[in-house]
Amino acid sequence: MNTVTTSAASTIAPQSKVSPLQWLRTHRSAAVLLVLFFGSLLVFSLFAPGFLTVDNFTNVGRQSVYLLIVSMAQLIVLICGGLDLSVGMIVAMASVIGATVMAAVLEAYPESAALAILAGTAAGVVAGALVGLVNGWGTAVLRIPAFMMTLGMSSVVFGITLFISGGIPIYGLPPEFGATFGFGKLAGIPIPVLVALVVVAAVYGLLEWTRFGRHLYATGGNLRAAELSGIRTSRVIIIAFMLAGILSALTGLLLTARLDTGESNIGSTLPLESIAACVIAGVALSGGVGRTLAVVVGTLLIVFVQNGMNLMQIGAYAQTMVIGSILILAMALARR
Repeated sequence: MNTVTTSAASTIAPQSKVSPLQWLRTHRSAAVLLVLFFGSLLVFSLFAPGFLTVDNFTNVGRQSVYLLIVSMAQLIVLICGGLDLSVGMIVAMASVIGATVMAAVLEAYPESAALAILAGTAAGVVAGALVGLVNGWGTAVLRIPAFMMTLGMSSVVFGITLFISGGIPIYGLPPEFGATFGFGKLAGIPIPVLVALVVVAAVYGLLEWTRFGRHLYATGGNLRAAELSGIRTSRVIIIAFMLAGILSALTGLLLTARLDTGESNIGSTLPLESIAACVIAGVALSGGVGRTLAVVVGTLLIVFVQNGMNLMQIGAYAQTMVIGSILILAMALARR
């Protein structure tokens, strides 16, 4: 009896040990992300003047808010097997619609800044949710590939945005809107940063602790198997796109507060950057794989790279090239 137990133990023991090489193979995406993140910090701390300062890190925190929220939106859609190229145009549309409604309500009721802010915010969020609804319906019901559906919707939304704004900035917003949601602080922390933290916590809880989160992963992992197991996949996909639209609209409203105007030309780079932040963080384009906290690190990596290149006075065109190169490098290193 002792001989059998010893033999069994000797057989099992080696299998329970994981070598560093095996761990790297299993967690290759996480390892690549950490190497790129800390490598960029090292490079810019050496070559970018003023990079390792409290003021600069505070500035990075403010800059990362908008991309971070849109990346959360993109994460939700990617996990269910989709892709949203319209997030940037939703940002612009929410900015224009929100600013237009705020200015109109404030003009009608000059003493009701809170009402104007509430009405404009609601209008922007509802507009984003409606675009997400159309994206989800086209993808789930009409079976249009998400790439083509959201690409087409981005053109439609851009046209609507230009029609409303006439291609010019929209002024007349309540001063309290920018003072609070653009530059306000609570306990010393910028309010936009707090909003982004709440969004990250909400998305983390949604994906990790709710039934909908499990259905989202199942739908992206294997659509047919999810349907056979009783999951209403069309509903899951539509809700995922609606959530992405709402978060993108929220980003547009926060940018409006910071700029103090409604702009139709903001958010154009957010689709590429949000997809890059997710893919660098190991989110699978085929669906079913991705973690919230990893996307946070991926977003910070992109913002740190942009910030470091700005300090080194590298042009915007070169920055776009570098971000694309990092995306390709991360995919090449992390592929299985």
